[in-house]
Amino acid sequence: MQSLHLTAEEEEMLGGQEGDGVALAMRVIVGQARISDAPRLVEITTAHVDSCLYHGQVSLDFAHRLADLGAKVRVPTTLNVGSMDLLHPGLVRDRDLATAGRELMAAYVALGCAPTFTCAPYQLPNRPGLGEHVAWAESNAIVFANSVLGARTDRYGDFLDICAAITGRAPYAGLQTTEARRGTVVFDCRPLGRFLESDLAYPLLGHHVGSVVGAEIPVLVGIPADVGEDELKAFGAAAASAGGVALFHAVGVTPEAPADVEGLPVREVDLATLREVRRTLSTFTSGELDAVSVGTPHASYGECARLAGLVGNGPALKVPFYLSTGRATRARAAQTGVLQVLEAAGVTVVVDTCTYVTSILAPGWKNVMTNSGKWAHYAPGNINVSAVLGSLEECVASARAGRVVLDS
Repeated sequence: MQSLHLTAEEEEMLGGQEGDGVALAMRVIVGQARISDAPRLVEITTAHVDSCLYHGQVSLDFAHRLADLGAKVRVPTTLNVGSMDLLHPGLVRDRDLATAGRELMAAYVALGCAPTFTCAPYQLPNRPGLGEHVAWAESNAIVFANSVLGARTDRYGDFLDICAAITGRAPYAGLQTTEARRGTVVFDCRPLGRFLESDLAYPLLGHHVGSVVGAEIPVLVGIPADVGEDELKAFGAAAASAGGVALFHAVGVTPEAPADVEGLPVREVDLATLREVRRTLSTFTSGELDAVSVGTPHASYGECARLAGLVGNGPALKVPFYLSTGRATRARAAQTGVLQVLEAAGVTVVVDTCTYVTSILAPGWKNVMTNSGKWAHYAPGNINVSAVLGSLEECVASARAGRVVLDS
């Protein structure tokens, strides 16, 4: 194990010269640095905090302890989803969870974090650039920052994230380092052909890659050069949920993807494989629906507009339809009239949280459709529902029919 070198400023933070709150946060960061055998700490430019999602009394205790000790974040810090929709408090049925969730969200705002409450901070302005060191938590945010933006963040869980924000430091280890970011296994997606033009391809491909790749860093070959960020978001979120993927490379698409993959082991991905993934993720495949939930990770403005275009004309929706998004995206949608179209069509727009992490769906609902690989992966265990995965078009068609409608 190598020794950890701290700068004079870092020693002062650790020693309490900048306050007891900073000292506590620095002890956590230094402890993690020693566990990960980091030679030093690295200065970060931004943080994204997942600790604002309530997981029990310890969540509140730690935030309040930091506040009582006078801690404040020293870098721009965004907040992940909480356990409460603060704009629509009546949506959350568990009142005790809502009360605790509201208190925790307020505690992190009091520490100086921005009240963004979104799992997709990369949809906000001033996102980090290539090579920029950050400390982001939330699995899909981590994989997007590393892969699509080319920023550098390791996996930071609860309490490490806020401590990094308070100190402005993270251990120089893991995906903060250049050597750890190299691709190690190739997934040849060329056999998928035109299916890669479908939005459904990306959550399926992500779930497959995440479930087989282990601790490796996947390199995707054959992804169209004009693939959009929403598709890359869907891939990364599913890959991070099904496995431990925190960085992927797509040749010709993402900024750190290698030009030459010769010498790396290759796995071929075909349509039969992704059909099997769809069967695995869908715990039911036919019959009546109780609800539809999309927007996991939070829907971008483009996704909101696309959904508005689908539901704005045609038959009425026969089942409850939920769209989760960030409050900044919702505000933009309200300015452009997209929100009004969605709500007039019967879509419930959820902000600040997500339907698979808190009690929004009615307890009697069992069969729910989604276009998200992440939602389909987690919701059965989190909220005791059966999920079926479909494209956005299939979700809308199914909501209008009141039953599962799949193109294939």
